[in-house]
Amino acid sequence: MSVISDLISQQVKAAAGNVAIPTNVKEQVLGGLSESILGSLTKTATQPGGVDIVKNLLTGKANAATSPVTELAGKLFAGNILSKLNLGQQTNNALTGLIPTVLSKASGFVKDQDGDGDVDINDIIIALTGKKQGGAGILGAATSILGGFLKKK
Repeated sequence: MSVISDLISQQVKAAAGNVAIPTNVKEQVLGGLSESILGSLTKTATQPGGVDIVKNLLTGKANAATSPVTELAGKLFAGNILSKLNLGQQTNNALTGLIPTVLSKASGFVKDQDGDGDVDINDIIIALTGKKQGGAGILGAATSILGGFLKKK
């Protein structure tokens, strides 16, 4: 099984092919875009009501263009990457505009991964990390995911 981070990374590279990104910052931009999307998914999943938001987005029940996950990913990308690179408003808009496209490609990615017959927090954790959680529980898993994301900053 592929982890959602791999899917997002592949979709970011594919979608960014139509945007003129200076060669010297291309990897930073693509990596930052992927990290912002994953960070948004992770951050949203750990907030009250966030599991349902992520679940609805990743199972195709919510529109990526209007999702709070997309909005947060745009803010993270603008604040952590674009604000430091001075690529110009047109390029910034084009790059930020890729976020809903990438998230819509991830729609339908989360399925019943743990074999319990439904899509729940455990399935989202497996999709985000690629690992089944042992006895750590939901809070431990969510904390672990968020901690991993924050270490990258």
